[in-house]
Amino acid sequence: MAFLCQRDSYAREFVTTVVSCQPAELQTDGSNGKKEALSGFHVVLEDTLLFPEGGGQPDDRGTINDISVLRVTRRGAQADHFIQTPLAPGSQVQVQVDWERRFDHMQQHSGQHLITAVADSLFGLKTTSWELGRLRSVIELDSPSVTAEQVATIEQSVNEKIRDRLPVSVQELSLDDPEVEKVRGRGLPDDHAGPIRVVTIEGVDSNMCCGTHVNNLSDLQVIKILGTEKGKKNKTNLIFLAGNRVLKWMERSHGTEKALTTLLKCGAEDHVEAVKKLQNSSKLLQKNNLNLLRDLAVHIAHCLRNSPDWGGVVVLHRKEGDSEFMNIIANEIGSEETLLFLTVGDEKGAGLFLLAGPAEAVETLGPRVAEVLEGKGAGKKGRFQGKATKMSRRAEVQALLQDYVSTQSAEE
Repeated sequence: MAFLCQRDSYAREFVTTVVSCQPAELQTDGSNGKKEALSGFHVVLEDTLLFPEGGGQPDDRGTINDISVLRVTRRGAQADHFIQTPLAPGSQVQVQVDWERRFDHMQQHSGQHLITAVADSLFGLKTTSWELGRLRSVIELDSPSVTAEQVATIEQSVNEKIRDRLPVSVQELSLDDPEVEKVRGRGLPDDHAGPIRVVTIEGVDSNMCCGTHVNNLSDLQVIKILGTEKGKKNKTNLIFLAGNRVLKWMERSHGTEKALTTLLKCGAEDHVEAVKKLQNSSKLLQKNNLNLLRDLAVHIAHCLRNSPDWGGVVVLHRKEGDSEFMNIIANEIGSEETLLFLTVGDEKGAGLFLLAGPAEAVETLGPRVAEVLEGKGAGKKGRFQGKATKMSRRAEVQALLQDYVSTQSAEE
C-alpha cells in the first residue's frame, strides 16, 4: 500500500489512528561530534502523511498531535515515526507535515528525474545514483567526464520543459504487469511490499520511484546546474538546485556581491580584477616582508654574537617570525659552544621554538624543553625545534638550560 504522502504529495494535514507505540532509541549527532541516543517511541499509524526516507530522498518532518516527529523510517509496508511522547494505540491523531521541507524535497526529487531523463536522452549519460543534500543535490553520471557544453544544453532543455508545464503523474503497477519492463529504474528494495509505483513526466520519462513529487513541472520554477565534479570510479557528479533553492542561492550570491562591492569599492563586473590586484599586492608585500625578516635575523644574530653577555645560554623571543627566521639566526651564529634558545609567537600562548648548540646537549635537552612548553618537536645535528602551546613557561626553560650549563661546568 502507498502512504498518503505518496498518493497526494500536496496534502499537509490529516487525521488517522495509532496502530502501535513501542519504546525505541534514536541515534543522533551530539554537540561534541559523537553519537548520542535519544529515548522515545516508534509509532505506527494506519496511514501517514510523513514520507519515510527512501529512493535517495530524506524523510519528512512534522508533528503528531503537535508532538515533533524526529525521524520517519520505512519497515516493510509500515512507517515508524520516532517521537518522545507515547501515544495510545487506537487513538485518533492529527498529523501535520513540515511543508517547507516537503515541498523542497518534491522540487529536488522531480528535478532529479527530469535532469536524469534529459541527460540520457540527449547524450546517453546514465544516472547511477543521486543524493538530495541539505543545500545542493548531486546526480552521479556513469561517465568519466561531462563537457561544459553538455551541461549548458541539459540546463536549457530542462528549463524549456518546465516552461512547457508538463504534467507529472503517478500510477501503481503490479509486479507481473508487462508495463513494468518499459519503466526505468535501479531495482526494488529487498523488503519491498505491494505494487510498484511509477512516476511519469509526460512525454519525457517513466521511472520507478517511492518519493514525493510535484504534479506539474511548472512547480519546479527553475533548475540551475552549478557544475560538475569528478566522482568515484570513473564517474562524474552533476550538482544542481531546483525551485526555491535557486532563489535562496541567488539571494546569498547577491548578498555576497553587494558586500564585495562595498569592500572593493568597484562594480560587480570588476570584482575579479580587483581581487587579482589585491592578491598580487599581497604577494609582493609578503615577499618584501620576508626579505626584511631575513635581514633582521642576520642583524640580530650579529648583535647576539657580539654581545658582552654572549656565552653559556642565550635567549631571544620575538612575537613576529617563523621557523626560517629562527634558523637564519642559528646559521649566522654558527656556534657549537653556546646554547641558543629562540622562540616566536604569543608570549603567553602558542608559538614556535628552536634550541641550538652542542649536539649532545641539544639531544638531551630538546625533548625536555618541548615537555616544559607543552609542545612537540624533533631534531638532529645540534638543532631541536617544534611547536609549543605554553610560551609563558619560557623562563622555566631558561632556568633548565642554565642549570644544565652550570652542572657541565662544575663537572669539568
